[in-house]
Amino acid sequence: MGNSLKSAQFLIESRLRDAARGDADACYDLGMVYSSGADGVDLDLIEAHKWFNIAAMGGDERAKECRAEISEDMTAREIIAAQKAARDWLQTTQRRAA
Repeated sequence: MGNSLKSAQFLIESRLRDAARGDADACYDLGMVYSSGADGVDLDLIEAHKWFNIAAMGGDERAKECRAEISEDMTAREIIAAQKAARDWLQTTQRRAA
C-alpha cells in the first residue's frame, strides 16, 4: 500500500510539473487520476473537473467529453468551485511563467 501511494504522489508531481508548462496531456492525465480515484489517490470530482477544464482549454477533445461526463455527477456548487480552481491555477502558473 505505502509503495503505490508513493508512486501515485510521484506520478502526480511529475504530471503537475508538465501541466505547469502547459502540457494539455498532463492535465488530462491528472483529470483521469482524480476522476477514477486511481493509483491510491482519493476520488475528487472537483479536482478532476479542474484538470479536464484546463486540458480542454488547451484543445484536448477527450478532456471536453470527460468534463461533460463528470459534470453530471456534480452539484452546481461543485462545478463553480472547480471552475474557480482552474482559473486560480492558470493565473498562478501564468504569473510564474511571466
